[in-house]
Amino acid sequence: MSSTLQPPRPGARRPNARDTPRTAMDADEVRAAYRRWAGVYDTLFGEISAAARRRAVAQVNRLPGTRVLEVGVGTGLALPHYVADKRIVGIDLSAEMLARAHKRVATKRLANVESLHEMDAEATNFDNESFDIAVAMFVASVVPHPRRLLAEMRRVVRPGGHILFVNHFAAERGPRWWIERAMAPASRALGWHPDFAMAALFAQEDRAQIQAAKMPPFGIFTLVKLPH
Repeated sequence: MSSTLQPPRPGARRPNARDTPRTAMDADEVRAAYRRWAGVYDTLFGEISAAARRRAVAQVNRLPGTRVLEVGVGTGLALPHYVADKRIVGIDLSAEMLARAHKRVATKRLANVESLHEMDAEATNFDNESFDIAVAMFVASVVPHPRRLLAEMRRVVRPGGHILFVNHFAAERGPRWWIERAMAPASRALGWHPDFAMAALFAQEDRAQIQAAKMPPFGIFTLVKLPH
């Protein structure tokens, strides 16, 4: 992992109202999007996100503690990569994606996966301090209220635990900045926000604490770890 994020470089665009997604989706729209994508998700997105996903799981595997919450478990692509002594609970809003995750757990006989639940990541049913680690892969730019997601992950992770995200974060300037914002109106069809800024998830005080590293391919994903 890289060192703690530094303040914005001189001349870098500072966060403002445009740092939040323009077209936030509600839970029903998220369900509808992933109902469309469930059958082809692994083929279309699985390979491009594989390296970032495996590095996130490798980071989880190295952290102390055994009970892990995977937020947005999807079709379960990450589940086979956890070490046996990590006890995994997965949640997702999409019943169709979860059905594929259940099938993967059964087929691969993943005994360390304790349970999979259809659940809203912004308002889970877990008790306070239920987990040692919470990891959200490719979820922050999907949920309607990213900071509620972060607050919920903080609630369910014990003090001294760890919170991790893998996500695409919008560029702060340059050609990619314009491309991502041009794609923003398609958020509902895509099921995620191309214009999702790090400031939409992390307050300034959080950004002073996080560790972040760019992930392949081409640094389009970022792995972020936040101490709790």
